[in-house]
Amino acid sequence: MLERVTAHTLFPPPTYSHATVVEAGTRLAFLAGAVPLDTGGKVVGEGDAVRQAEQVLVNLGEQLRAVGSDLGHVVATDVYVVSSEPSVLSAVWEVVEASGLSVGPHSSTLVGVACLGYTGQLVEITATAVVPPAPSAPSAPEEVAQP
Repeated sequence: MLERVTAHTLFPPPTYSHATVVEAGTRLAFLAGAVPLDTGGKVVGEGDAVRQAEQVLVNLGEQLRAVGSDLGHVVATDVYVVSSEPSVLSAVWEVVEASGLSVGPHSSTLVGVACLGYTGQLVEITATAVVPPAPSAPSAPEEVAQP
């Protein structure tokens, strides 16, 4: 269903693939950016990019479950971090690696940005995921008419 590819002619990426190929006919989910908001709409971990990354991944997991997928079926992400410091970006990436998103590993881009949509927001992750077929429900045994 998925083929993760690393081009051997390029410098090997540390924990992601250069590309992911998905076989035609597979259902894909294109998720809006997951943000570090709690269920009340309040930013979690204000001022703490690592804590926000953790909340973003929790919320991303919820988005994936809503479409019948999970972190292990993510094929690509864009990780946005409000920072120009490589150490802050690396700390957020460590959270991503530990989450199960890097299973495979998936294709990803990590970007330092100037601003995100919510006041105090430091992290956002967009994702594309495969939606695996739903397990079939066992069929009821057919009734056989007795003569």
